[in-house]
Amino acid sequence: MLVTKPYNRERAVEYARRWALDRNPLFIDFTEIGGNCTNFVSQAVLAGSCTMNYTPDFGWYYISEDDRAPAWSGVEYFFDYITETPLFREQNGGVGPFATVVEREAVMLGDVIQYANRAGDWYHTVIVTGFDGEEILISAQSDDALDRPVSSYRNAVTKRYLHIESVRFEVNDDLCFERLISGTAEQPEEPNGVE
Repeated sequence: MLVTKPYNRERAVEYARRWALDRNPLFIDFTEIGGNCTNFVSQAVLAGSCTMNYTPDFGWYYISEDDRAPAWSGVEYFFDYITETPLFREQNGGVGPFATVVEREAVMLGDVIQYANRAGDWYHTVIVTGFDGEEILISAQSDDALDRPVSSYRNAVTKRYLHIESVRFEVNDDLCFERLISGTAEQPEEPNGVE
C-alpha cells in the first residue's frame, strides 16, 4: 500500500548547502564525464525524502556507479521521473518524491529548477536553497554554486520550476492484518517513515 509523507525541505537545503562546493564520497562524481548537476540534486532530494524507487530503468535510485537509475543523473530522465510522466508512473509504481511544474512564484525552498539552452536542450538541474527578496538562490554542481542568483545563468533561455509535492512510499500491512485476524496481534505499529 502506498502512503505519503511530507518532503523535508529543510533537510534537502541543508544537504545542498553542505555539499554544493564539495563532493559526498558516498556518490560518484560525474563532473568530468558529462556533468554532476542532476546527481547532486538527486542527493539533496534524497536527503529531503529518504525514499528511493528501485525499479530498473524507470525508478530513481543510486547504489553505485554501475547500479543506478537513469533518472538519478540524467536531466530529462529526472524530469520524467519526478513529474511522473505517464510511462514512468505506470512502470515504477509511484514510489518516491513527486513534483509538478509550477510558475516561478510558487517555488519554495528545496524545489528544483532545470535550464534549457537556445536549442531547447535541457542541460542543467539545480536546487533552490534560498531567496534574496524576489531573487531565487540556487545551489548546484558541475558549475559549482552555493546560493547563486538564478538570474545569473546567462546561457539559460528557458527554465522549468519543479515543486516537490510529497513523497510516496510502500507500506506492507499484510503482517498487521495476519496478526489481527489470528487474534495474536500486538498494537499495530505506525507506518515506517511517517512522522
